[in-house]
Amino acid sequence: MNFQAVEIARDLVSPRSTGTCRLCASPLTHTFVDLGMSPPCEDFRTPQQLDMPEVYYPLHALVCETCFLVQLKEYVSPDSIFTEYAYFSSYSTSWVAHAKAYCEAITKRLGISSDSLAIELASNDGYLLQHFGPLGVPVLGIEPAANVAQVAIDKGIETRVEFFGVALAEQLVSEGVRPDLIIGNNVLAQVPDLNDFVAGMAIILKPDGIITLEFPHLERLMAENQFDTIYHEHFSYFSLMTIMTMAKRHALKVIDVEELPTHGGSLRVYLAHVASSHSVADAVGTLLDHERALGFDRIETYGAFGERATKVKRDLLAFLIAAKNDGKRVCGYGAPGKGNTMLNYCGIGTDLIDFTVDRNPYKHGRYTPGMHIPIHGPEAIARARPDYILILPWNLRHEIAAQLHFVSAWGAKLVVPIPHVEVFEPGETPS
Repeated sequence: MNFQAVEIARDLVSPRSTGTCRLCASPLTHTFVDLGMSPPCEDFRTPQQLDMPEVYYPLHALVCETCFLVQLKEYVSPDSIFTEYAYFSSYSTSWVAHAKAYCEAITKRLGISSDSLAIELASNDGYLLQHFGPLGVPVLGIEPAANVAQVAIDKGIETRVEFFGVALAEQLVSEGVRPDLIIGNNVLAQVPDLNDFVAGMAIILKPDGIITLEFPHLERLMAENQFDTIYHEHFSYFSLMTIMTMAKRHALKVIDVEELPTHGGSLRVYLAHVASSHSVADAVGTLLDHERALGFDRIETYGAFGERATKVKRDLLAFLIAAKNDGKRVCGYGAPGKGNTMLNYCGIGTDLIDFTVDRNPYKHGRYTPGMHIPIHGPEAIARARPDYILILPWNLRHEIAAQLHFVSAWGAKLVVPIPHVEVFEPGETPS
């Protein structure tokens, strides 16, 4: 770790200053969890960069006592994160299948057709919008990262390489662009100016149009110790209660909600203009009552999460140290953002994990930020024949366990760190 860079970052960002809530502007004084200092999770290093300074920023999540939004301060700007982005959605088979099922279901539910328009915000490499083509629904992607947007453009998906907010919404409206459907999958957490983003959606949406947003549910993050989903490009963490507050500020209403298994447990919320004809489904009130029963409207509910994160850290380190002391070889699977939070918070370097692998060729030959673990292609596992494989994208544990069935030939075992350290055989179904 470059301690000089760490101290510079501390001086620059003043991490202990209070700040204000990005949704309601109330003072922020309550800690949710403090994961120390970490570099940006997608800042993968080339071999030439290993001897260069690396800037660390606080991973100190706070919670607003007024609207209960859990949030990081904007230590890193979206421009620096998304100008060239290392995450390509299409490399997750299960995520692409999830997107395809959504497109088919929403097309049927809303009755959209060739006369309609679907816009996806943060459309990435076209993993989702590509499925509307066979359904005859016109689409437009909006994606700020030029390198991933180009992949979608090469697929024939119209994509604008821009950040979305009020300014772009007004420009699109002036061009006659008004969608019947706005899609935002796992983008809401990545927006530092929430009010500008949501106001933009309200401006551009047709009077009777629908917005669907998917995001990890704060309830699952807390219940299953998912602290590693906290990283600098995720500025906010949501409950339905907070989403209701956000929608109301912009004359929108939540008309339905679904609980999904993706990303360790997510919500899909449906929003519409307050003045629209859409009625509110019973599921909304049911989930709100559930969150109130869990104490999501009381600040003290959020205070105990930090200790649960610390326990996972201790248990994972104890397992890895014991494995290495027994002469076992350990490698990782995946180099996701959440994995880099885990590695840096726990201080896991090449003394405990020899290397990790990833299906994304962009990451091959690079090193994880902070801990500098080398990243290879998946074929490196068969060459190295490790005793244990630590699955860093634990939310894809079933998909990855199926991909790694062959490691049983030499007796390797798989490990997931969340919600607790679990070791299992490749043919078993992890809990």
